[in-house]
Amino acid sequence: MKPVPDLQNFGESTLLGSFIQGDEPILRPSDRVTMFDACRVGVVLRVVLFMEAVVAVVAMFAAQQPLGWLLRFSLLTGGVLPATLAWLIAVCALKTRLNRLRAPGQWVSGTVLGMVAGVYGCGLLSLMTLLQPAPWLASAAAGALLSAMVLAGLFWRARARTPAATAARLAELQSRIRPHFLFNTLNSAIALVRAEPAKAEAVLEDLSELFRHALADPAESVTLGQEIALAQRYLAIEQVRFGERLQVQWSLDPEADEAKLPPLLLQPLVENAVKHGVEPSASGAQLKISTLKRGSTVVVKVTNSTPAGVGERGHGLALANVRERLVLLHDVEAKFKTVFKDGVFQVRLEIPA
Repeated sequence: MKPVPDLQNFGESTLLGSFIQGDEPILRPSDRVTMFDACRVGVVLRVVLFMEAVVAVVAMFAAQQPLGWLLRFSLLTGGVLPATLAWLIAVCALKTRLNRLRAPGQWVSGTVLGMVAGVYGCGLLSLMTLLQPAPWLASAAAGALLSAMVLAGLFWRARARTPAATAARLAELQSRIRPHFLFNTLNSAIALVRAEPAKAEAVLEDLSELFRHALADPAESVTLGQEIALAQRYLAIEQVRFGERLQVQWSLDPEADEAKLPPLLLQPLVENAVKHGVEPSASGAQLKISTLKRGSTVVVKVTNSTPAGVGERGHGLALANVRERLVLLHDVEAKFKTVFKDGVFQVRLEIPA
């Protein structure tokens, strides 16, 4: 079958307006912020470093010499570090229940746990006779204050997810209901109605599924398997449009399917590959998507060839969006890398399994 030609400039603004208007907003951020996100390696590392920095500054007030400061710092660390880890473990273990509370309840609960952790740290130093007399009240107050500061950081980190996710969802929504793409897809289906009605029906089903995902309520994460299925539907539509110009190769590891990704993360990478690899090339391009589970890490690669003389230019906004959303979900546990060499562009993601 010959590739279906593009259909452009046909009532685009009218159709776009009909999709984006309605009584209810398409993008609805979460009503309740999830602030107790203390189970991640990056969060634990930042909290511990913050507490150690506070201890280092406090130790300066009671030391005149570097050696005295080091001894005081070591003494305070012996109580503060176990108390900090105890607070993190408690918050992580109770995360589900704490996140069900309203904002005032979350702040009060986190602060009370901080007071308990402060008393716990003071008790450890007291048992080792390193802190006499034991300042129980001051330790509780310090624990409450520091835990409130940590909660503030976690709160703003959680709030940062909302605008990023909203902007990403808006970009994807515009991408999916972009009139050019929509009309190309409908034109492909029309061309197939008489000759191959079953294939025309499949194209419309794929388009419907893309719209369903783009218009669905925002979610923090989906599985890699779900993202793969969505990308397959998108490429099935584009295959009808480009025909033999689009050569797709899949190399999928079923064990990697349960890895978590932000919603609508893989599809923009695939769309980028089609846009910068297939569209500008008269002979088409090769596109390869692979997933592989390596121990506790899942590696995802999206690779596409590019026309001769075309460089890495143009791969920017979508990739920056993907990188930011990965960091918001997985923090330091996620890795994002792009490579352009010998006319081949590759995006490589590493995420927790």
